[in-house]
Amino acid sequence: AVDDADVIAAHHEGGQVCVQVFFYRNGRNYGNRAYYPVHTKDTSRAEILAAFLAQFYAERVPAPLLLLAEPAEEQALVAEALGVRAGRKVQLLLPQRGDRRQLVEIALTNARQALARRLADTASQEALLEQLGERFDLPSTPARIEVYDNSHIQGTAPIGAMVVAGPDGFNKNAYRKFNIKSEGAAGDDFAMMREVMSRRFGRALKENPDRDDEHWPDLVLIDGGQGQLEAARQVMTELGLEDIAMVGIAKGPDRDAGRERFFLHGKAPFSLEPRDPVLYFLQRLRDEAHRFAIGTHRTRRAADMTRSEE
Repeated sequence: AVDDADVIAAHHEGGQVCVQVFFYRNGRNYGNRAYYPVHTKDTSRAEILAAFLAQFYAERVPAPLLLLAEPAEEQALVAEALGVRAGRKVQLLLPQRGDRRQLVEIALTNARQALARRLADTASQEALLEQLGERFDLPSTPARIEVYDNSHIQGTAPIGAMVVAGPDGFNKNAYRKFNIKSEGAAGDDFAMMREVMSRRFGRALKENPDRDDEHWPDLVLIDGGQGQLEAARQVMTELGLEDIAMVGIAKGPDRDAGRERFFLHGKAPFSLEPRDPVLYFLQRLRDEAHRFAIGTHRTRRAADMTRSEE
């Protein structure tokens, strides 16, 4: 085991770098942090690491042992400079096996995952939309995505929620909520979905029968599996709108994020790679719809309670 050490590992991808630093003191892990050093294109990995170490330890005292995943430029000089700053010897090692190597591997995995999340967040939204179009075989890159989610607690105060996203991120002005009115729909998720879709698209057809304004979605995402998707599709077919692409997104086994399954009409359900930026993007869309649905539901329930007390 390691008594006092800082474990440092970097992952490079998509022109960006994530450096993870884990702090071990008295044999205990005192947490870790991710850093994203800015660098020029032609800087080598070893140079990036050396510059990071110089900057990082300008404000803090290094542990007596630094475990690195890869060599730093002028490593002996860096060790000497850090030793002068700390007033004692500082060793820089590149462990190849054993407990120390295991710690470096953990830091590397963390760096890789953190950078994947960051790339998903910063990848231009348009690139993500393009990849999304490819993954789902859409005829073109979607410019407006509508995500639908329903919320109720044992059938009380049921609401449907719609959030909208496009090349500029979430379009909060376009969000809509639907208080479920149909008799008996309250506890029935499929009936709720049918009502929401009928109201949203029935009204859209009435207001814009030529479908030539920008308020029509290129992709409809349904929070739910095959059953929810079919309930929504039924309505779209009745309205003559079956050309609008629809995808159901269902939680994975054990409601596990990362194991989501996707449902498209006429195709076998499938999953995306756990580190696919498109998957992170779709999770964000679904989570936003969920957040909006629950917030709206709470507001409605509070209003219903107030009314029933009057």
